[in-house]
Amino acid sequence: MKAKQITIDRSLYDHANEDRSTYKATPGLSKELIYDISSQKNEPDWMLKKRLKAFEYFGKTDVPTWGPDLSALNLDEIIYYIRPDAVEEKSWDDVPDDIKQTFDRLGIPEAEKYALAGVGAQYDSDVIYHSIKKDLKDKGVIFENMDVAVQQYPELVQKYFMTQCVPINDHKFVMLHAAVWSGGTFIYVPKGVKVDLPLQAYFRMNAEGGGQFEHTLIIADEGSDIQYIEGCSAPRYTTNSLHAGCVEIFVHKGARARYYSIENWSKNTYNLNTKRALVDEKGVVEWINGNMGSGVTMLYPSSILRGRGARSDSLGIAFAGPGQHQDTGAKTIHVAPDTKSTIRAKSISAGGGVSSYRGLVRVTKNADRSTVSVDCDALIMDDQSRSDTHPYMKIDNNDVDIAHEARVGKIGDQEIFYLMSRGLSQQEAMQLVVAGFIEPVVKALPLEYALELNKLIELEMEGAVG
Repeated sequence: MKAKQITIDRSLYDHANEDRSTYKATPGLSKELIYDISSQKNEPDWMLKKRLKAFEYFGKTDVPTWGPDLSALNLDEIIYYIRPDAVEEKSWDDVPDDIKQTFDRLGIPEAEKYALAGVGAQYDSDVIYHSIKKDLKDKGVIFENMDVAVQQYPELVQKYFMTQCVPINDHKFVMLHAAVWSGGTFIYVPKGVKVDLPLQAYFRMNAEGGGQFEHTLIIADEGSDIQYIEGCSAPRYTTNSLHAGCVEIFVHKGARARYYSIENWSKNTYNLNTKRALVDEKGVVEWINGNMGSGVTMLYPSSILRGRGARSDSLGIAFAGPGQHQDTGAKTIHVAPDTKSTIRAKSISAGGGVSSYRGLVRVTKNADRSTVSVDCDALIMDDQSRSDTHPYMKIDNNDVDIAHEARVGKIGDQEIFYLMSRGLSQQEAMQLVVAGFIEPVVKALPLEYALELNKLIELEMEGAVG
């Protein structure tokens, strides 16, 4: 049976074009909104068709009932497209003052002082700033706003965008993302090119009741090397917000991609992000994640090791404070022989917060001599908090080496008493224990982000147990 073909209603498209200058952000999802987004971005027909097909899937799929409770998330009340009153700039000085002041407080201009290869900034639905060092551009490295990449590199984007890695029918919130995505980052590193300094993007969801659906697409061609850092935040409101971004990473033969992410959304935010990598022969992908802030998080960076000798390393920390449920972990699928994966997941629960590790390891019958190591480490700060573990392994091959460890610890009165007897306050003693617990993640981050993660967790600790 042939798949139903999506046709474009040209009258809706033309109507969107006519009303382009009078667009107003309103809650709710509709086919008219999708036409409006596509029209404002002047997208090719193939992208609009992909959006419409994803919208069709979305309407036929239920919200998942496993994991954290999503019943309070009313998708009809979310504003899916919010345009800032700004256009993309190449110079930070040209960004409007009100937006610039917001990012000033978040450290974006400070990031320019560090040795970064390029910086991008997104405010609500659109990218408002982007730059890349000239020497990388001369080597053929592309670091661009995702919307611009659709226009300037259509064949490359069409080949990789939501096809093999994260298909548009993957799950309910991927379908939503594919229908309304906006902004994000596109990176292409040519064969053999090494990007020694990190590229960085920062995403700010500023409007009340809004959604952000940025798309990150990274292509590391054969023998290349790329480091990429994402930071995310949102102010606190009383109404719910939704973040359903998507990250796709293609690691080709012998390439290496390192992806760092610090997500600090506000507690009214549902963080339902999807991150996945396809790794070819002798390629390496590294995930380093810090998750805190959001009221509900469901995030499981995934690697599909489809080439012989491919490798995936995942290291993450999640902090769950009062009223928060951090459901995080990692997934690895071994498809080819001699592949290797490590998963190190750490979590902290305080002030009644709930942290959950949810992981998947699958080794197929063709993945001979694969090696897997999973290590889950949870720290509970008080009697009101909770930590759960939901590991799943499906091993269809006997010629493998699999190890899984899980530990749950609680800060004891004796440890705190000992540290306080050495002159520390109770708060300082608890922070010292936490600092030692998160040290592996901190050491894996670039210096400025390590300092930021330490600072954020200290603030979360003060709010949870202070």
